[in-house]
Amino acid sequence: MTSMFDFNSYLIAKNQQINERIDALLKPDASRIVSAMRYSLTAGGKRARPVLCIGAAEAVGANAENVLTVACAIEMIHTYSLIHDDLPAMDDDDLRRGKPTCHVAYDEATAILAGDALLTLAFQVLAGAGSEYPYSRLLEVILMLSHAAGYKGMVEGQMRDIASEGISLNLDEIEQIHALKTGALIQASVLSGAILGGGNAEQIEHLRAYGKNIGLAFQVTDDILNVEGDPALLGKAVGSDESRKKSTYPSIMGIEESKEFARKLVNDALAALNVFDSKAEPLRAVARYIIERKR
Repeated sequence: MTSMFDFNSYLIAKNQQINERIDALLKPDASRIVSAMRYSLTAGGKRARPVLCIGAAEAVGANAENVLTVACAIEMIHTYSLIHDDLPAMDDDDLRRGKPTCHVAYDEATAILAGDALLTLAFQVLAGAGSEYPYSRLLEVILMLSHAAGYKGMVEGQMRDIASEGISLNLDEIEQIHALKTGALIQASVLSGAILGGGNAEQIEHLRAYGKNIGLAFQVTDDILNVEGDPALLGKAVGSDESRKKSTYPSIMGIEESKEFARKLVNDALAALNVFDSKAEPLRAVARYIIERKR
């Protein structure tokens, strides 16, 4: 039952599993590059994408251990994107997760290389996981994640985001940027868990709809928090979207309308999970958490 599900305890337990596997996959050593990679990879954060991967696997009847390696590879891809997004040539941010960003803690060249190394390591980890998964499913996931992270996914989204500063966009254009920059990897995280967890075609399609809706809801909430969030809770500055003259959901729709839109997206995501039983409670909780979060 929903009321009996303790999402906070679930998150703590899954984060511990994820962090322990990350430590095993990227062991500390004396090199500067590993130090920088681990600095950003172990800086905290919600681990939302690996948790979604695990939650989707559980929804189709698998367990966390079945997809943990792939979930950690997804977090490496996400962390690489954060390191590069924070660079002076991109968003030029000094804080991430309440700590100095990688290029501030180290230097710009090291941060670029740390991001490159994490992206490469992610696919090394994925390719090395052949003994854990059926090859056909693993190849499908590798293809999907490389597409989500690549020039028709996150990279294109970031390119459009930079190019649109100071330009008034309409809602369709904003949604397209967010779908590429944020939504693509979130949806791929969900689908990776479903595919490797052995989900059937119907289950995968319902989870595809769930992933699409929460991916956009996540970004709409990010836009809202950039306006009215608490920097101490967020671990980064607020108001940067306005200062960079970015078109956002609040700047076009207004704050209250943006919140209502996020609620609609979450409700649509929850509706997509109606075919699943209580094993999908973690995914339902993630959807609700997205619009309740303060960071």
